Amino acid sequence: MLRRLDLTSAGSADLRRALPRARVDVHSALEVVTPLVEDVAARGYPAVRAATLRFDGVDVAEPRVTATALRDALDRLDPAVRAALTESIRRARIVHEEQRRQTVEVQVVPGGTVTERWIAVHRVGLYVPGGLAVYPSSVVMNVVPAQVAGVESVAVFSPAQKEFGGLPHPTILAACALLEVDEVYAVGGAQAIALAAYGDAAAGIEPVDVITGPGNVYVAAAKRLVRGVVGIDAEAGPTEIAVLADATADPVHVAADLISQAEHDTLAASVLVTDSVALADAVDVEVERQVALTKHSERVRTALSGEQSATVVVRDLEQGLAVVDAYAAEHLEVITADARRWAERVRNAGCIFVGPHAPVSLGDYCAGSNHVLPTGCTARHASGLSVQSFLKGVHLVEYDAGALAEVAPHVIALAEAEDLPAHGAAVAARIR
Repeated sequence: MLRRLDLTSAGSADLRRALPRARVDVHSALEVVTPLVEDVAARGYPAVRAATLRFDGVDVAEPRVTATALRDALDRLDPAVRAALTESIRRARIVHEEQRRQTVEVQVVPGGTVTERWIAVHRVGLYVPGGLAVYPSSVVMNVVPAQVAGVESVAVFSPAQKEFGGLPHPTILAACALLEVDEVYAVGGAQAIALAAYGDAAAGIEPVDVITGPGNVYVAAAKRLVRGVVGIDAEAGPTEIAVLADATADPVHVAADLISQAEHDTLAASVLVTDSVALADAVDVEVERQVALTKHSERVRTALSGEQSATVVVRDLEQGLAVVDAYAAEHLEVITADARRWAERVRNAGCIFVGPHAPVSLGDYCAGSNHVLPTGCTARHASGLSVQSFLKGVHLVEYDAGALAEVAPHVIALAEAEDLPAHGAAVAARIR
C-alpha cells in the first residue's frame, strides 16, 4: 500500500524534490474564493448567509449561537467526553501558562533605556472546521493560548450543520461552553474567514485582529486574501506525519500511527523513514492488517496509497535525520534507540514526539502541547500555535537629555549618510 522510495544513494541536494508531497492548489481555490471574500467585505452577513445556503445547504438567519444553545450542548455532552475535554484543557493550560513572556527593561546607557512589552491583541477569530470529522480538540488548542495571552475578545467560527438545525456540531459548542467562550458563530468555510476579517456592524459582528485555526484549501485561500487586513497563523494544508524509526521500533505501533493520520483526509500524508528494510517490510504487513480493521478504511487506504505517502529507506539514521529535516513534517515521531538524542538534533518539525510511548494522537488531545502546527514544509521557518501567536512585542524607548546629547553625533552622521537631513535636525533641535 505504501510505495517505497530508496534514497540510500541520494545526495542531500536531492532530498526536497525526492520526498513525497500532497498537491494542494491554493491558486485555483483563489479563483473561487476571491469573489466571495470581496462580496462579504462589501455586503457583510447577507453575503455570508447566501454562501452558507449555497455551500452548506442551510439558511442561517441569525449566525450567533445563543447562550441557551451553548449551555444545552454542554449539559447533553457525554460525561466521558466532558471529562476528556476538561483534562485536555487543564494540561494545555499548564504548558501554555509557561509560554507567557515577561516585560524586559534594558539600560543601554545611563539615562537611556529600551523596554520590551508583550501586549495581547484585542480580538481574535478562531476557526474550527467541520466536515469529515468533528474537532472539539481544535477549540481547546485555539482558545487556551488566546486566553492565556490575555486576549480580551474571542470569537469562534464553525460551520452550520444541517443535521443540527443550522448550528455547529454540539460537541464543538460544548467545548466552547467549557472554555467560557460565549461568542460563537454558525459560519464556516471561506465566508467565515471573510466575516471574521471584515465584520458586519449592522449584525453586531466586530472585525478581529488575528485569525487562527485549520481548514480546507478554500479556508487557506481566504486566509491568504485577508492577510494584511488581519494577521493569520498559517495557510494550513493537509495533515502530515513522518516517523523516523530504526530496527528497535515496533511495527504495530508504527503502522497504527501512520494510519491515525491517514484517517483525517484522503490527502493526508504518512511517511516512514527508516534504515531497516526488515522494519519497512513488517510495517507493510501491519498496515494491510490494521487498515482492514479500521472504521474509515477507504479513506485511509486512499491516503496511504497516494503520492503524498511512502516508506523512505535510508542508509543510516544520519541520512534519516537529513531526510526528516528536508521533509519538515507537521508531526514527527522519533522511535529509535536513544530517541531523545536523535530528536534533539532535528531542526525542522512542527512538533516532535519522542520514543515509543508518545504517539501523535497524544499530542492531538492530551499531551499539553498544541496541535495547530505548520504544514507543507513551512516547519522550516514557522512554529505551531502558542501564546506568542496572540502577543505583540512593543518597544518603549526612554532617553534623557544627557543620553540623547551623547549619541546625537552618531544619529546625525547616519542621517546625513542616508541623505535624510531632517532626521538629524530632529535630534539637533533638542541639543543646546
